[in-house]
Amino acid sequence: MADSPGALFESLLDIMARLRGPHGCPWDREQTPTSLKPFLVEEAYEVLEAIESGSAPAVREELGDLLFQIIFHARLAAEAGAFTMVEVLDHLARKMTRRHPHVFGEAAVASARQALAQWEAIKQSEAADKGRTLSVLEGVPRSLPSLLRAQRLQSKVARVGFDWPDAAAAWQKVREELVEAEAALAQGDRARIQEELGDVFFSLVNVARLREIDAEEALQGTIEKFRRRFGQMETDLTARGKDAASVEPEELERLWQAAKAREQRGGESPR
Repeated sequence: MADSPGALFESLLDIMARLRGPHGCPWDREQTPTSLKPFLVEEAYEVLEAIESGSAPAVREELGDLLFQIIFHARLAAEAGAFTMVEVLDHLARKMTRRHPHVFGEAAVASARQALAQWEAIKQSEAADKGRTLSVLEGVPRSLPSLLRAQRLQSKVARVGFDWPDAAAAWQKVREELVEAEAALAQGDRARIQEELGDVFFSLVNVARLREIDAEEALQGTIEKFRRRFGQMETDLTARGKDAASVEPEELERLWQAAKAREQRGGESPR
């Protein structure tokens, strides 16, 4: 079948081979795994933005772009004699089958939490078979955004029972960290202020996680809200022939409160 996933995937592999071939694209032929790193990250974030937009066509397009980056990297590895796409797919299929014995074997789990615990136990067993001791924290890239990395690390240790009993208990830790941050601010020690603020952020992520809120998404939402409201302030100032740098802080605060109230009322113009 010409439009089957397998046939189309083979077609993409052929396209990539041609792009990298002697008569292919000069840009594609120049790329290396290192030079492609920014594009891989960019495409992953564009997938996230498409998901947030709620547009199925956008998600479809961006997933395709991300897939092509994976195909690109696999092609470079094959050219270097490191591995092939067949090996990538074979390794992935065997790993997914092995780590889901409750689906492909006789094991049983009663919840998602149990499934995750089983996944971690199988990872540990695989590492032991290779003579390695696998840290619970492995698999969380340092390059992740800080809030996302904190939440992933907290989720990892929670799987082995190292966790707060609930969000209320975690919130008490936030209160403790705020007191310590306030003391650091009073002392004026920059290094300690930085450390204590980091503890506050980390504790807040725990609260978000325990209430099943994505901390990164929560902060992104607040950032976008700030952008909207400040943009409205600038629009109001432009209508009066002014800009943000030309008015007093008190006026900026008044405009901010007006923009906030307008948004909370549903965006209607002030009377």
